[in-house]
Amino acid sequence: MKDSVVVVGSINVDQVLQIDRHPSPGETIAAGDPAYLPGGKGANQAVAAARRGAAVSLVGAVGQDDAAVALSALGASGVNLDHVRQLPGSTGLAVIMVAASGENTVTVSPGANARVDAHLVDAARDAIGASKVCVLQGEIPMEATDRASSIAASHGARVVLNAAPSGDFSPMTLRAADPLVVNEHEAAAALDLLGGDAPAGDDDADIVATARAITAALLDRGVPSVLTTLGAAGVIGGESADGLWHEPARRVTPVDTTGAGDAFIGALAAELASGSGLRDAAKVANRVAAFSVQRHGTQGSYPDLTEELP
Repeated sequence: MKDSVVVVGSINVDQVLQIDRHPSPGETIAAGDPAYLPGGKGANQAVAAARRGAAVSLVGAVGQDDAAVALSALGASGVNLDHVRQLPGSTGLAVIMVAASGENTVTVSPGANARVDAHLVDAARDAIGASKVCVLQGEIPMEATDRASSIAASHGARVVLNAAPSGDFSPMTLRAADPLVVNEHEAAAALDLLGGDAPAGDDDADIVATARAITAALLDRGVPSVLTTLGAAGVIGGESADGLWHEPARRVTPVDTTGAGDAFIGALAAELASGSGLRDAAKVANRVAAFSVQRHGTQGSYPDLTEELP
């Protein structure tokens, strides 16, 4: 059976430190014992999609060190790893500090992810072209993301582009995204790359109204569909500038917000691959993200189909 979702993206080991609060510049604080967990936006999204019932393949790379931790949850979740290559150097590493409030900071050393190129993606052309949904993000070089987008679009696969972290995505790749998934800061960066101006506003403006304006602007610049995620305020989405909608977030008490955005993307891809419309898919993705923030970690916090969602 062909994979319904192919994720082209990063694979990391997450070093997680629990702290009472985030330090100020120049300050040293104590942390708990480190935990080493599987991570990386690409791997996170692949695991989240697989746990929601999709047949998933991952295209990416690890280093020549011991990558067992990085690949552990992928294998356990049934993700196809035939297109994960071992390249010279180290596996990607993310150092994550999680405060008692649940908020986190992340510092990433890309390792092998920085050497994922167009040739590696070309080797997975058949898998990408045969998929229903191809998921992309910004933690691998842009040449690889652009190549994967081109292959997927030329074969009729639906491209889900999570333009995070912000980077120099090509206008062609941004306009192939269906949907483009961004937070409010990434949305402004994407609009700038498409030659548009972000709507005027200030930091105290209504976050939902501001997000509606920038989502409409992205649609007007040729993006087929857009989801602008707003954390606790939910998500603004639409497939035309005059047909925007707002899905509120589920109210839960968070313990760790790390990887919640990836939970959203993976669940969204699984729902789209199963035939759901964009708004219905976003509703489920919202619930999966809300579930994930109630647990520590990234991949280990993602629900499967047997678990009740908020």
